[in-house]
Amino acid sequence: MSETEDLSKRHIRSFVLRAGRVSVAQQRAIDTWLPRYGIPYITRQLDLDQAFGRKAPKVFEIGFGMGDSTATIAAAHPEIDYLALEVHTPGVGNLLKLIDLEQLNNIRIMQHDAVEVLRDMIADGTLDGVHIFFPDPWHKARHNKRRLIQAPFIAQLVQKLKPGGYIHVATDWQDYAEQVLAVLSAEPLLENTAADYAPRPDYRPLTKFEQRGIRLGHGVWDLVFKHR
Repeated sequence: MSETEDLSKRHIRSFVLRAGRVSVAQQRAIDTWLPRYGIPYITRQLDLDQAFGRKAPKVFEIGFGMGDSTATIAAAHPEIDYLALEVHTPGVGNLLKLIDLEQLNNIRIMQHDAVEVLRDMIADGTLDGVHIFFPDPWHKARHNKRRLIQAPFIAQLVQKLKPGGYIHVATDWQDYAEQVLAVLSAEPLLENTAADYAPRPDYRPLTKFEQRGIRLGHGVWDLVFKHR
């Protein structure tokens, strides 16, 4: 690869790696279970059915945090496989703990940048859904360019969806919700499933943080768009 080609593939990252504390239990889960449930990043397309050991609908989750919602959704929908991405090690360890605790076999974890995973590993037309729950809002105006949901990223993401596949974004920042609505609405291959914002789908559990926010009167916006 030439230096010019390499530069053309660089992008503004939507995350900053923080040195979060990894607990003893999280590290134990990583050491024990990551070899089984983790998928390393490589610059080669991934065979999703082979990765999960079966043919089933595939949902791609970007930024699962500590993994509580991911585990809850996967436990409630054993018929669906979830490829879950998170860059922060404590979250990876926590989700691996939950996978072991709840004996979940329909989750695989990647600890890498979603933009690069999509570009290099996910084949076009292979995903049934994408979950992006509470992405970093980068709320300072000068940092808005770091937000994940931008037109070029969505254009790339849509190519990975099957016809009828969906993108579900949830955020508790109104101006980010407005940006997401505008970006998704402008993508010609997507159509909104609601007039603007969607009711929270039953499969997305309320987080403790979200429940607290609702009690305080804070808003949460769900957006669900489908591939035409």
